[in-house]
Amino acid sequence: MNTPMVSQPDHTPELALWGGLECTVNRVRDNYFSQMDRNGHAERLQDIERFASLGIKAIRYPVLWERTAPDGIESADWSWPDERLPALQQLGVEPIVGLIHHGSGPRHTSLIDPAFPEQLAEYAGAVAQRYPWVAYYTPVNEPLTTARFSGLNGVWYPHGSDEATFIRALLNQCKAVVLSMRAIRAVNPDAKLVQTDDLSKTYGTPEMEEITSHFNERRWLAWDLLCGMVDQQHALWNYLLESDASEEELLWFRDNPCAPDVIGVNYYATSERWLDHRPERYPENRRHVYRGVPHADIETPRALATPTPGIAPLLMETWERYRLPIAITEAHIDANREDQLRWLVEIWNAARKARQQGADVRAVTVWALLGSYDWNCLVTECRGYYEPGPFDVRGGEPRQTAVATLMRELATGRPLSSPVLQGEGWWRRPGRFFCKPVATRTAVADIAIRSQFKSNVVQPILITGATGTLGSAYARICEKRNLAYHVLTRQEMDITDPQSVETAIQRYKPWAIINAGGYVRVDEAEGDAPRCMRENSLGPTVLALACIRHQLRFMTFSTDLVFDGTKGAPYVESDAVNPLGAYGRSKAEAEQRVLDADPQALVIRTSAFFGPWDRHNFVTQALNALEAGLPFQAAGDLVVSPTYVPDLVNVSLDLLIDRERGVWHLTNAEALSWADLARRACDAAGVDAAGLEVVSGESCGHVARRPEFSALSSERALMLPSLDDALRRYLEAVQDRAHGRDAEAPGEAAHYAS
Repeated sequence: MNTPMVSQPDHTPELALWGGLECTVNRVRDNYFSQMDRNGHAERLQDIERFASLGIKAIRYPVLWERTAPDGIESADWSWPDERLPALQQLGVEPIVGLIHHGSGPRHTSLIDPAFPEQLAEYAGAVAQRYPWVAYYTPVNEPLTTARFSGLNGVWYPHGSDEATFIRALLNQCKAVVLSMRAIRAVNPDAKLVQTDDLSKTYGTPEMEEITSHFNERRWLAWDLLCGMVDQQHALWNYLLESDASEEELLWFRDNPCAPDVIGVNYYATSERWLDHRPERYPENRRHVYRGVPHADIETPRALATPTPGIAPLLMETWERYRLPIAITEAHIDANREDQLRWLVEIWNAARKARQQGADVRAVTVWALLGSYDWNCLVTECRGYYEPGPFDVRGGEPRQTAVATLMRELATGRPLSSPVLQGEGWWRRPGRFFCKPVATRTAVADIAIRSQFKSNVVQPILITGATGTLGSAYARICEKRNLAYHVLTRQEMDITDPQSVETAIQRYKPWAIINAGGYVRVDEAEGDAPRCMRENSLGPTVLALACIRHQLRFMTFSTDLVFDGTKGAPYVESDAVNPLGAYGRSKAEAEQRVLDADPQALVIRTSAFFGPWDRHNFVTQALNALEAGLPFQAAGDLVVSPTYVPDLVNVSLDLLIDRERGVWHLTNAEALSWADLARRACDAAGVDAAGLEVVSGESCGHVARRPEFSALSSERALMLPSLDDALRRYLEAVQDRAHGRDAEAPGEAAHYAS
């Protein structure tokens, strides 16, 4: 297990795949936010085998000070790492042990406590004594970034908002790294330092040059200090002194260098920034003041007309500055699944390109193996916002995603199999901008390198139901997500005719078929049962048989009306079906026939659609009527689970790309009556609901019986956001459309995630 990853042999080893576990324990005033408690890894030993299955050679793994020894070394509880570190070793995965990850230590200390470095070093020495075989350490993750959030931006404890607190936190953390490695090497002289930080780069208008230059020098400070490069000739020497650093403590780093054995660079779509002296051109949340200068600070993909080349030239800058081995220690994007895949391939190819240009790039680390929570608010609140990674933990037990498959292919050198790699990521697509695009002279990304693993044949998704709510929503969202697709009318492909289906498959050569059409008139189905059964049961069965024959992915839709409503609680996937009407019977039969024909098929049960793109859904009709002062009737005794169409489409596409199968319930996970849904929508929109007339389901004039309680939950995972969140975004999207703006654009959340 002690094979060096960072030694300098006669030839550079092959690019390795590493993994990382989001394990932040950040403090906000007196509250701690622990990622491992939320992702479940704190209690799941079997995750170790899941990680090893990905083909990773090493993993950034926490033995965190705050968790292990919050009250001192004497009372440390080693039981958790005692169990997990040897398990990693036995499975051939090298742990890179982290001691502080965006944390500030136990409650008795902080990043600006003069005793912080010595106290962390004491803990580091105890870890090394406990695990003398561990060879790789990151005592403090991202010291520069953590110092910014804690000492300059006021986000994390101790909530400083000035240059002096920022520099004090940075110096304390860097000194803690030096002293920690000294204590570790007293036990294991061969121990290696993998020092991580955000690999940022700042661009800007000429008027912002002074601040831009400062930020581009500041980004190196942690590594410069550790490498002993900070003295009177350093570009930021005067700045450091002006920020209350003493000459003596700065020169201490020169005299006590602790150069990283591996420079660990973390890179996100938010790592490259654009500063503009014209803040009024940008969204309000991108407007800032620094050193008295108002400006916009925005991630470059959202502002620059020509994308930056990405991480490859930044790797070369790092190599030229330090001439030390480099690893990309975090590569992640908060986006739909295909863009997560595209981002990882782009990072992998950039690392290979830098190696070809002479940089000693050792590895790419996929972050975060179990996903991460609430980085869209910098983990200052528990909002429940979740970003999946190679595994998705929303169902309790981790479920592997398409990222896991891609990792295994990269690790073993197999051809990349996902057809969605063919498209461009959102950070290079025309619809990415949050403002009028800025023309700059940035270099164009290397298309050949980015496209290296892409197929010459673009395989689309075939979508049935061209004129329906779902079919048109899939077309709209596939367009935004840069997923190749064709929406077919019944004349182009009659799903009840095997020859018509075969002809369409031969013509378009798809990788998947989504059946978003069918017979949808619930009441008319009672008098038109044969046609309903033909379109809703026979048609999907014909498609399923064609898909398994051609090895295509298949997804079709079912309904809450397959249940009779007598359970009195939300239904889950394994509950027995018992439809009350012809429409429900057609869907129940379709479920069974499809999964018998193609066990790899994906069947989505959902209900009570609403969305911003049609005027005929219940929420839109209720709001339009009540806002106009008209009466509106809604049943108060029929309970359903409303579903926001963009959420349904986006999540089901992710599941399709993940190669999920079987029955899934997808709704916005709340059980309420139609009348309560109307009230909730009115509350969200600020509309007076006085005209709402609550009636019984029987008085609504339905021909077909409706179940009294057909709400859906899930035993697999609650994948969609909350109903309140969906209603908020629905209203924003309706407002955007009213002003001629597009709605529900995909893309990475505007935040730093690490």
